[in-house]
Amino acid sequence: MTSKKKKAVIAEFHTVKRIDNSRLVRNVEPAKMRNLWRTVLLGSVVAAFFTLYVFQHFRCIDLSFQLEDLRAQQMKAAGLNSELKLEIAGLRNPMRIDAIARRRLGLSDPLPTQVQEYEAPAGAEVATARYVRPNHTP
Repeated sequence: MTSKKKKAVIAEFHTVKRIDNSRLVRNVEPAKMRNLWRTVLLGSVVAAFFTLYVFQHFRCIDLSFQLEDLRAQQMKAAGLNSELKLEIAGLRNPMRIDAIARRRLGLSDPLPTQVQEYEAPAGAEVATARYVRPNHTP
């Protein structure tokens, strides 16, 4: 008893179907497009305000650092100014000038015979001189 069983043969076929979707146009509802543009516009406005706020914040921080640097420079300049004023006062001291004239230059007080007094001629006017600093307006 031999039984023959038949095997079923299943054949698969692969077909290629070319579909051209280039002519298809998706219709979008106008209400959805308006909502999209409103959302984009609102997002742009919020982003612009946020960017402006951040720019102002960082500019303020930068200016505060510059202000601190300028204050430090002002304090340094004020200290140098006071030192220079003290040095000028010391250099203008008549006692210092007298000591330099006597020690370094060998000058001394004039003898009474070295001084001659003249009388001003009649009608002569004495001119006055005034010291003016070049950078100072009177």
